[in-house]
Amino acid sequence: MRSRRNSGVRLDYFHSLLERTIFKNQNPVTGLYFSNTESNDAWVRDNVYAIMAVWALSMSYRKQADLDEDRAKAYNLEQDVVRSMRALLTSMIKQVAKVEKFKHTQSLEDSLHAKYSSVTGHTCVGDKEWGHLQVDATSLYLLMLSQMTASGLQIVFTLDEVDFIQNLVFYIENAYRIPDYGIWERGDKTNHGQPELNASSIGMAKAAMEAVNELDLFCARGGAASVIHIKSDKVAQCQAILHSMLPRESSSKEIDAGLLSVIGFPAFAVDDENILNYTRDTIVSKLQGQYGCKRFLRDGYKTVKEHEQVTIHEKDPARMYYEPAELKIFENIECEWPLFYVYLMLDGIFTGNKEKTSEYFDAIDELMVYLPDGSKVMPELYYVPEEKVELEYRSPSSQVRKAGGRIPHLWSQALYIIAMLLKENHVTTGELDPLNRRQVTEAKPDLVIQVAVLAEDTVVQEVLKSHDIFVQTVAEASPIFIYPARVLIHIFKHLGENKKMKLSGNVCGETGVLSTSMLYTLHGKILAFVPQFLDHHQFYLALDNDLLADLMKNDVAFLRNNWKELGRPTVTITVTHGMIENESIQKSILSNIRKFQTGYINGVQIHMDKIGNLISTSCIKRLTFLESEHASDASLAQALAKHCIHSSYDPVWQALVLGQSSSQNLKSNYPQPSLPAVVALDTPESGTSTPQSASSHDSSRRLHGIISRTRSIDIESGLPTQTRRRPSAAPPPAPPVTRRLLNRQRRLSRDIFAEDVSAFGELKDSVHTKFSTPKHTNHLPTVTGLGSSFERTLQKARSFCVGQADSGLPGGLFPLSPLSPSSTGSSDRHFVLPEESTDSTGMIRKVASWMDTTELMDLYAGQEDEELVSQLRACTTLSEQADIVHYLFEKNGLDWNTHINKESEVTVRNLMTELYYKSAKHRTWSLVRHAAGILQKRVEHLAQSVTDLLVRQKQVSVGLPPEPRERIILAPLPPNELEELIYESCGEDRSGAVLTQELIIYLSLFIRTEPHLFTQMFRLRVGLIMQVMTSELARAMNCDADDAYEQLVTLSPCELKELLHHILSGREFGVTITSTKSSHGSTLMNRRPTIICAPKEEVSAGLTLKRQLTRSRRKSLTRQPTTIQDLVEQEVTEDRVGLWLRRRRVDGSLNRAPADFYAKVWKILEVCPGIQIARRFLSQSMTREMTSNEFKFALEVENALNTVPEPEYRQLMVETLMVIACVVENAWIPGFGQVIDVAQLVNAANNLFLGDQAAYDGDALQCCASTDPGFQRPHPLSCQGTAGICEHFYDSAPSGCYGTMVYMTKASLQILNVAQMFEGQDRVDCRPS
Repeated sequence: MRSRRNSGVRLDYFHSLLERTIFKNQNPVTGLYFSNTESNDAWVRDNVYAIMAVWALSMSYRKQADLDEDRAKAYNLEQDVVRSMRALLTSMIKQVAKVEKFKHTQSLEDSLHAKYSSVTGHTCVGDKEWGHLQVDATSLYLLMLSQMTASGLQIVFTLDEVDFIQNLVFYIENAYRIPDYGIWERGDKTNHGQPELNASSIGMAKAAMEAVNELDLFCARGGAASVIHIKSDKVAQCQAILHSMLPRESSSKEIDAGLLSVIGFPAFAVDDENILNYTRDTIVSKLQGQYGCKRFLRDGYKTVKEHEQVTIHEKDPARMYYEPAELKIFENIECEWPLFYVYLMLDGIFTGNKEKTSEYFDAIDELMVYLPDGSKVMPELYYVPEEKVELEYRSPSSQVRKAGGRIPHLWSQALYIIAMLLKENHVTTGELDPLNRRQVTEAKPDLVIQVAVLAEDTVVQEVLKSHDIFVQTVAEASPIFIYPARVLIHIFKHLGENKKMKLSGNVCGETGVLSTSMLYTLHGKILAFVPQFLDHHQFYLALDNDLLADLMKNDVAFLRNNWKELGRPTVTITVTHGMIENESIQKSILSNIRKFQTGYINGVQIHMDKIGNLISTSCIKRLTFLESEHASDASLAQALAKHCIHSSYDPVWQALVLGQSSSQNLKSNYPQPSLPAVVALDTPESGTSTPQSASSHDSSRRLHGIISRTRSIDIESGLPTQTRRRPSAAPPPAPPVTRRLLNRQRRLSRDIFAEDVSAFGELKDSVHTKFSTPKHTNHLPTVTGLGSSFERTLQKARSFCVGQADSGLPGGLFPLSPLSPSSTGSSDRHFVLPEESTDSTGMIRKVASWMDTTELMDLYAGQEDEELVSQLRACTTLSEQADIVHYLFEKNGLDWNTHINKESEVTVRNLMTELYYKSAKHRTWSLVRHAAGILQKRVEHLAQSVTDLLVRQKQVSVGLPPEPRERIILAPLPPNELEELIYESCGEDRSGAVLTQELIIYLSLFIRTEPHLFTQMFRLRVGLIMQVMTSELARAMNCDADDAYEQLVTLSPCELKELLHHILSGREFGVTITSTKSSHGSTLMNRRPTIICAPKEEVSAGLTLKRQLTRSRRKSLTRQPTTIQDLVEQEVTEDRVGLWLRRRRVDGSLNRAPADFYAKVWKILEVCPGIQIARRFLSQSMTREMTSNEFKFALEVENALNTVPEPEYRQLMVETLMVIACVVENAWIPGFGQVIDVAQLVNAANNLFLGDQAAYDGDALQCCASTDPGFQRPHPLSCQGTAGICEHFYDSAPSGCYGTMVYMTKASLQILNVAQMFEGQDRVDCRPS
C-alpha cells in the first residue's frame, strides 16, 4: 500500500469532487461543458470557469505529485484543459465571418454567440433568439488563454488560429463604446433585450488586452508571426471609461455584484486602489445578505414574485420581461447568490487578508448543499419562499431562505474548488496568475518622459539656434526614420490579415499618443512617429500653434497617467515652418521647448535629448507581423518611403499657400495656386489698388462693405469712415469700458478729480479693450493704404496712454497699465485702444462676413462671371478674394469651372480650398471656419470625440432648443451621418456647424483630462453652450449678442478652447484686442480679441473692494456721486448687477445640478403623486421602476428639465426642487397629497418677492412691482425677464433674508399646505440653514 502526504489525499478529494460536479457535465467528444442535464447548451462563460478549475487542479498535481499516478493525473488534466479551450476556439472560428463583419458594424446580429451546442460545437440558437453580444465572455476567454499560455500550456497550434485570436482582440478593443447584454445576458434590468454599456464588460476587455499584449501564443517554440499585438490607446480608453462608471454597472444598474470579477480575480482590471475599495465596499453595503450577494437591486430572477407576474399576465403568459412598475415588488426579496461569497473569499486570499478569507469561508461552508452521494456542492442561489415573502417585505433579511436554481451551479462550483485549492496552499496565487495581474495596484516608479525635438530643415534649425536651442534636423536623425502618425495607422492595418480566413485585419483608423510614443523596429530599421496632432493633413486645428502647444502639454500629462509599457515613452516633435512667426519660433511652442530643456513641464519629469541618444531607454516594439513571410511585400516599403518625413509640411499647404513644391512629382499631384498672393487683408482705402477697369474698381470698392456683420478682423478697417479724417489735435475719446465713468465725470468739478484721481488705480475692471504692440513694430514694412493710418493710430495710443495727448484730462487718469504676464501668457504690454479704432459699440470694425447672401447677390446682379474672374486674377486683398469666390459659389456652385487658369480646370471648389489655406496662413479664423463650412470639412475623429462623451454617460445635443431643431445624440454614429446631422441642425450658419465640431472636440478633450468639470451634467447641449459663450463674450466686451457671436468665430482655436474651459470651470476671464503680424513672415497685421484669465491678485482686490461697500444698491443709483470714491463704489455696485442672473444662465445652459439632486428628486416622488415640470410629468411610478441612484432616473429628470427653454428659469426650478427636498429629508410631513407643479411654485415665489419689493421700495418697482393694487404687469416684461419672472428675482442670491430660496420656501408652505403640519404655529422660520 502506498504512503502519501496529506496534500495528495486532499488533491484526490478535489479530483473526485471535480468528477462528480464538473466532469459529469462534459461532452466526451467535443470537451464542452453543458450547464445542466436539461439542456446541451454550453455557455462560453461557464465553460471558461470550469476549465479554470481543471487547470488549477492540474497545477496542484504537477507541483505535489508523489507517484507516477499523480503525474499522469496532472498530464491528463492539462490535456483536458487544452481540449476544452480548443473546443471553444473551434466553435468561435466557425463564426469567423461574424468576427470580420462585427469589426465594421458592431451590430447585435453580427456578434459571436454566447453559447454553443456541447454535442456538435455549432450554434444552438438563432442570432436574434438570444442576447449573444456579451463582450465580457469573449474577453474572459482571451484573458484565461493568455494566463494558461503564460503558464506553459500551448493551446493555439497554427498561424491561422493566431490571426483569428488577433482579430478577437479587434473584436473586444472597442468595448468601451459597445453596449452589450452584459454578464447576466439580459441588458437592461427590465429584461426587454435592450443592450447597455456595462462596466463589467469594459473591465474584462481591458484585462484581456493587457494580458494578451506581446504574448507569443506558441510559447517558447514561437516566433515573430505568433505574437499578439494591441494598441495601448485602446486599453487607456477602456480604463478611463471604467473608472468613470464605477461603482455603477450600467444605466439601469447602479451597482452589480458581478463587478467583483472585474476588481478582483480573475481580471484585476482596476489599478486605482481608491476606486477598487469604494466599489467593493458599495457592493458589500448594498448587496450583501446572509446567503450571499444580490446580483443587483430589484433583481427579479428566480423570485416567487417573478413567477406570479409571468403567470398572471394576460397578454403574454410566456413573457420573459418585466413591466417597469413591476420592479418595485422585487425590492428586499431579491435572490442571494453564494457565488459572490466565493469572489469575496478569493479577494481576501489575493490581498492576503486572512480574517476576511476565514469569514467568507465559514459563510460558504454553511451554505453548501449535500447531494445524495454525499458531495458538498454550491447552489446557484437562495430565494425567499412564497409563504414568507410578506414577512420579508416588512423586515428585510429576517426570513430563512431556500436553496434554488441549478444545484450544483457550474460557475460557482468551479470557483469554489479554485478558492479551496488556494486556501489550502495546493496552488499559489502566482501560479494562477503568471502574468502578475494581481499586482496592478502596486506603486510604480516615477515616469520620465523622453522628448526628441527635430527641425524640419536647416532653416528651422537656424531659427531654433538663434534661441540657443540646438537640435537635429529630420534628415540628421538617420538611421532613425521619422513618419507621421497616419503611417502607423497604415502599418497596423496589416495586423491580423488572413486571406484564407477572409480577415481584413485592423480596421481602426486612429492612433493615440501612447502608440506614437514608442519606437518600432522593422527589418532592422528603427521607426519613430510624431503625434497625430502635429499632422498637417488634419483639420485646421493643427494650424493653430497655441493649440498645438497646449496639446503637447496635455499629451505629456496623459502619458504620465497612462503609460504602462516597459521602457520610457519617447515623444518626437518636429518643428516646422508653420511654427515660425515673424522670423521667430511662435511663443507658445518656444515656451514648451524651453520647459522641456529645464526637465519639467506641468510637474512631469522630462528628458530632452537627440533621438539617437534616447534609444537605449525607450520602449521599442517589433513590428513582427510585418516581418512574417505573408505580410512583407514591396508595396509596404514603397508606402513607407513615400511618407517618410523629409519635409513634414503638408504638400497641399506648400502648393496652395507658399506657392512652392519640392519636386515635379508634387506639381503634378497637387493643385497649384490660382489666386494672386495676398499683400493686404482688406481693400486699400484710396488709389493704391491694383490696376483694374473703372467699373471693376468701383465694384471692388463696393465689395468692401457689402456685408455688415463679420467674422474676420483686420487692422486696416479699424478706422470708421466718419472718424478717419478727424483732426489729429482733437482729443480722442476714452475707451468704451470707461465711457460710463467719463459721462459722470463731466458733471463733477475738475478739482475733485485732481484730489481723488489716484483712487482709480484701485479699480480692477474685468473687461478692457486693449491694444498689444507687436514686438518688432519698428521693422513693420508699410503696406499700401495701410501703414500711415496704422502708424497714426499707434502713436495716438501711445501718447494717450502716457498722458501726453492734449485730452483736457489729468495726465495720470489713464496710466499705462500692462497686464501681468500670468494673465496673458506673454510679456507683451497691453495698451488702451483709442476709439478711432472702434465703432459705436466699442467693437473693432470688421470685414467680409458672407452672412447676408441676398445682399451679396443683389450687389453683383448684372455683372458677368468673366468680369469677376478678371478682378479675381488681379486683386491682392484677402477680403476681396473671399467675397468674389463666395459670390461665385452662391451663383454657380462648387463645381463650376472658373477658367481662371487656361492651362487646367480650376473650379470654385479649388479656389475655396486655396482660400481656406491662405486664410489659415494669416490666422483669419472666421474666414477659415466659413470656408471649412462651405467645403463641409469634418474634424478628424469627430465621431470618436462624440463617442468619448457618450460612453462617459453624457448625452450630446447639437443645435439650439427646442426639438426638433435641437438634435439629440444618444448613441455613437458613423462619421458621415454625424456630420450630416450637425450641418442640418445648424442650418444656414456654416461657421456655426464648424464651430459645433470644434466644441465637441474640446469637450471630449476636457472630459478625458478634467472629468470633474462635468459633474452632475448629463446632457451636453452644444448649441446652448455656444450661446452662453456668446453671452459671456458680449458681457466681457460690452457689446450686443450679434457682435459677440461674430467675435466668437474670430477667436483662434486655442482661445476658443480656453473660453470654453473658463465657462465650464466658472473662472472669470477678460478680453483684450491684440494686433499682431500674420504668420510666416508676412507683414500684414491681424487684429482679433484674445481671451485672458484674470490674475488672482486682481480678483482678490476686486472682492476686497466689493466687501468694503456698505451703501445699498438703490441708494448708490439714485443719489449723485460727489467724489471719485463714490464713483468707484457706484461702478462696482453696478458690476454686481446681473451676477446671479448670469450664473443661473450659465448653469442652466450647462445643465448643471447640485450634488445628489436627482436622488433627492427621487425621494420627493416617493411621497407625492408626481412632479410637473413644464410640459413633462414625472409620475410616482418611476420610483417603482428605478432606484434613487440609477442613471436612467437621472436622465428622465434631466429630460424633463430640458423642456424648459430658458436656462435661468430652469435653474429656478432646480432650486425649488431642492427646497422641497429639504422638507422631505427633514420629515416635516409624511407626504404630499397633490401633484407638485414646480412652475406654479416658482411663480408664487416671484409674486412674494415682488410684494416685498413694493413694500420696501426695491429695484423691481422700476419694472414688475407696484404699490398700486390694480397694477398689471406688462407682457413682455419691461425688465426683459423670461417666463414671466422678474429679472431682479433671477438676479437675487439664493440665500439671505431676501434670497430666492426663502421665497420658494414660503411658496411651498402656502401651496403645498405644509404649514398645517406645524400644529397651529402662527409663524414658521423660512430661512434656509
